[in-house]
Amino acid sequence: MIALRSMVLLSLVSLLSAPTAVRADWADGVFPVKKHDFGTVAVGAKTEFRFPIHNTLDSPIHISSVRASCGCTTPIVETESIAPGESGSLLARFNTPTFRGKKGATLTVVIDRPFYSEVLLRVDGYIRSDMVFHPGAVEFGSIQQGELSQGSTKIYYAGRSDWQVVDVRSNKPWLVPSFRQIQRGQGKVNYELTVQVREDAPSGFFQDEVIVETNDRSMPRVPLRVSGQVETPLVISPQSIALGPVSAGQPVTQRMVIRGQQPFRIGEIRCKGWDVDVQSDEAEKKVHVVTVTFTPTDARGPQRSPVVITTAGENPVRAKAILTAEVQTPPAADAVEDGSQEDSSTGDQVAQND
Repeated sequence: MIALRSMVLLSLVSLLSAPTAVRADWADGVFPVKKHDFGTVAVGAKTEFRFPIHNTLDSPIHISSVRASCGCTTPIVETESIAPGESGSLLARFNTPTFRGKKGATLTVVIDRPFYSEVLLRVDGYIRSDMVFHPGAVEFGSIQQGELSQGSTKIYYAGRSDWQVVDVRSNKPWLVPSFRQIQRGQGKVNYELTVQVREDAPSGFFQDEVIVETNDRSMPRVPLRVSGQVETPLVISPQSIALGPVSAGQPVTQRMVIRGQQPFRIGEIRCKGWDVDVQSDEAEKKVHVVTVTFTPTDARGPQRSPVVITTAGENPVRAKAILTAEVQTPPAADAVEDGSQEDSSTGDQVAQND
């Protein structure tokens, strides 16, 4: 009898606890990423991470609150209510201006609908006290595609007299960093770090980072955040037209796709130093697939030239792509020129003999 009662009690406990376990599993699945390591960052560096949230249920998800175990991190719920099939995010901001050293925080996310659950997220990082970025990020805001844009920040270091920046790297070919030392002395070193967004940057929002390499053996790499929005009235593909080696006067054909938000007609395509022939129809449409022939006329040597596309109509818009090439003088032309000089000198010699 006692054994039977024990079995009944165990069954009831299992039934009562089963929904809680299911709910816990569900809540964990909503956050595909639960940990993030910021690595080593400088004082004042803008350091943030967005935890993605996905609602795969048939009911809306509501986040009622979130709390952090440490003041070194500020959690921000960017999407309180998430409809079925939609996505949201929670922003974790590492407070680098006010904290130093190795820091970490557990973020407790409280979900109250469709049922109650708590999810634990974790962030960690090391804020080095001897190095400061000012401002803490390079933020371009809105920039036009096809135009070269430039932003900068300062690096302030206090410590070893032999400390130096040895390199700055980017993993995007259109994001070009450079640096120069502007002050050194009394244990302090200052650098100016410049970041260029090239003309062939893809359209849309970007958030990336450049890595500052130093001669510090224990913490040689420090990231710097770079962000912006590349605007364009027309989307050109390819944005970078690489023709390679081309002889002067040699035509090279390139297929291009040009997209607009509204139907449009192509007015002209120009490139300084090149003859440009365009084969396209006159219809107004959102997407044009055109065949363009580029022939170098005045262009010589290494080329990096804007290709300007202008739409037809009363309110034309312009967009730019970038053409790169190495324009070479044809060997035949060199031979003819040398032959002409030889004939001229021979004639002069005959005249002198006469």
